[in-house]
Amino acid sequence: MTGRFVVVTGTGTGVGKTVATAALAAVAVATGERVAVLKPAQTGVGPDDPGDVDEVARLVPEVTTRELARYPDPLAPATAARRCGARPVTPEQAAVTARTLAEHHDLVLVEGAGGLLVRFTDEGGTLADVARLLDAPVVVVAAAGLGTLNHTALTVEALRVRGLTCAGIVIGSWPAEPDLAERCNLQDLPMITRVLVRGLLPEGLGRVTPDRFAAVARDTLGPIQPGDWQDPRA
Repeated sequence: MTGRFVVVTGTGTGVGKTVATAALAAVAVATGERVAVLKPAQTGVGPDDPGDVDEVARLVPEVTTRELARYPDPLAPATAARRCGARPVTPEQAAVTARTLAEHHDLVLVEGAGGLLVRFTDEGGTLADVARLLDAPVVVVAAAGLGTLNHTALTVEALRVRGLTCAGIVIGSWPAEPDLAERCNLQDLPMITRVLVRGLLPEGLGRVTPDRFAAVARDTLGPIQPGDWQDPRA
């Protein structure tokens, strides 16, 4: 029996997808699951610099990590690949790699680059296509500040229009002292999107030790079972 898949996307760049991916991995590892994290395309990172999968491996040493392509320019994968003359990764290649990882892992987390509809290829392949190919639920990572409601609602709507499951929202960097706008956004998100907010990952979580990271991830997200990954829309 092969493992299951969860795709992690964000409302944009820099919202905390990698920390959220690592947190989901840490929760699964704590329950005894074998976890792999796949990053189909990494942009804005040089060949010898640490990337997102390296950060996940640092925070959750028990996971297997895989990266298919890395491009130095901080652009959409399709554009970044063209800029450096590289062949872009396709959604089909990402799905094949994820299925291979699932042969030896209970959970495969696939972390996208940027948002849900950022292009992998010039022909228009996106992370949404990867989720479709894997029949995988999608977790949306959102920022705490301005624009959260609109960007998150649009991402959730884009998933549902494509027949994809939005399994929940995670706030990627929740401040220790949230202001009124942030608190109001948190109250309004479930009403507007009809999606559960599964956890608020505190600011600076990515800078703690792996042991501390695992403890906070478990306390924040709680145990997540396969049956939890259902679209909770009304």
